[in-house]
Amino acid sequence: MARFSGLDKDTGHKARGKTGVLLLNLGTPDAPTASAVRIYLAEFLADPRVVEIPKLIWMIILHGIILRIRPAKSAALYQKVWTDAGSPLLDISQRQQAKLAKQLQAQGYDASVHLAMRYGSPSTSSTLQAMHKQGVDNLVVLPLYPQYAAPTTGSAFDALAKELMKWRYIPALHFINTYHDNTDLIDALAASIQKDFDEHGKPQKLVMSYHGMPERNLHLGDPYYCFCLKTTRLVVEKLGLSEDDYVATFQSRFGKAKWLQPYTDATIASLPAKGITDIAVICPAFSADCLETLEEIKGENRHVFEDAGGKNFRYIECLNDNDDHINMMANLVKPFL
Repeated sequence: MARFSGLDKDTGHKARGKTGVLLLNLGTPDAPTASAVRIYLAEFLADPRVVEIPKLIWMIILHGIILRIRPAKSAALYQKVWTDAGSPLLDISQRQQAKLAKQLQAQGYDASVHLAMRYGSPSTSSTLQAMHKQGVDNLVVLPLYPQYAAPTTGSAFDALAKELMKWRYIPALHFINTYHDNTDLIDALAASIQKDFDEHGKPQKLVMSYHGMPERNLHLGDPYYCFCLKTTRLVVEKLGLSEDDYVATFQSRFGKAKWLQPYTDATIASLPAKGITDIAVICPAFSADCLETLEEIKGENRHVFEDAGGKNFRYIECLNDNDDHINMMANLVKPFL
């Protein structure tokens, strides 16, 4: 057999054998402008995992109504949270990537760490293609959604599979589909909450606000609701809280369908009338702060609470690039490296 430069001496094929870790998050517009948001929403809302309405009907609604109205409104919200570093979600995700790479390297693991977004940039396909060019044939994928849900983790797998279907040589694949009850996650969330309590005092109520999903998803077999409740139970047990000390709620409703309840905004609005005027809110379904936590919870829902008579509203940040969060990520992927 003829031998060519760059080919494996035994097989004649290009030598590979590299391990890559891919962190996947939801995504963000490239800029807080109506045009950039329109591009982002067109991709996001066209995903059949996100909106389960017959495609033809939904495309007419999406392009005929929603993408004509919503981009400008959403852009105004993004402008409130945008920083000098750009999108908070992308900035934090990039810091997570860099810290995870540094930690794995320090522990002697030879693995490259990459970041991709399900929608927007850097795209899942372009990132996977770059990993392929590097010779990655052992691929560890960690979607940064602690609680599995079809519209998030399931959609991330769809994007992964769509790209891998084009490859002649499929890498060994390790897809971490949920870590809602992972001990490191529970410890990190509990430590974050306890730190807030130590600094500001224990509130009358801890609100654990999860991203919402249509209730229909639960009845179709999606375990997200149950996983959220398990995360909640494990965290409050770790903290030693009683049933009166906390409530688990669901935010970010879209459309007119019935979503998982209780709703975060309605719950927060009802608390002052019950004599609860001091609350702390954390969002355990988000691995990084973003529009839904910074604008919707820290901004909009703070006003909802105060307008209803609430006095003290504290938002507890996501785990972001905290050391214990990065340690959790490392421990999740190390068995596959």
